[in-house]
Amino acid sequence: MKTVILIGALGKMGQAALTGLGNHKVITAGRSGDVDHIVDITNEQSISALYEAVGHFDAVVNTVGFCEYATFAEMTEVQWMTTVMSKMMGQINLVRIGQKYIADSGSFTLVSGILNTKPIPFAIADATTSGAIDTFVKIVSLEMQRNTRINVVNPTVLAEAWDVYGEMMPGFQPVPGTLVGKAFERSVDGFINGEVIFVDA
Repeated sequence: MKTVILIGALGKMGQAALTGLGNHKVITAGRSGDVDHIVDITNEQSISALYEAVGHFDAVVNTVGFCEYATFAEMTEVQWMTTVMSKMMGQINLVRIGQKYIADSGSFTLVSGILNTKPIPFAIADATTSGAIDTFVKIVSLEMQRNTRINVVNPTVLAEAWDVYGEMMPGFQPVPGTLVGKAFERSVDGFINGEVIFVDA
């Protein structure tokens, strides 16, 4: 049994990830709500405080990354930076700071999203930062120390979130959260490293 920090545990993606972590002690974290620890991944001090408070842990699973949606012509620098600082730098900082705290042979699992390979209107910032995280994971895996692994789950839209996103994604086939949970399980419990785990219909 591993001790796993699950960030974004109350969200749809967090609940999906949770279905794949049943064999472990899961410590929940998020920006608000009934979680074990409050954390804001856009704030370095908040990330450090989370790791300090938890103490020993074997894995970090992140399922959050806020994105702004607009056309490229309308997207402001502020909107770009909001997305970059959450979906991209927030996740990079989870690893950059977390590498000092995580147990030997631990693992990080980040989240990107299918829109960097199957674009839709208004999602250029989401697609760009998802692509950046996919690349980051592939390259940083070559530099991780103490046998630490890192992977990213790149899922399509969840069936459980179709009522929110379905209108934006015509022609997409949603997948059940339990299937996405298997991808997180594979990352945490397997031996793969530097992999983009696509979950698509």
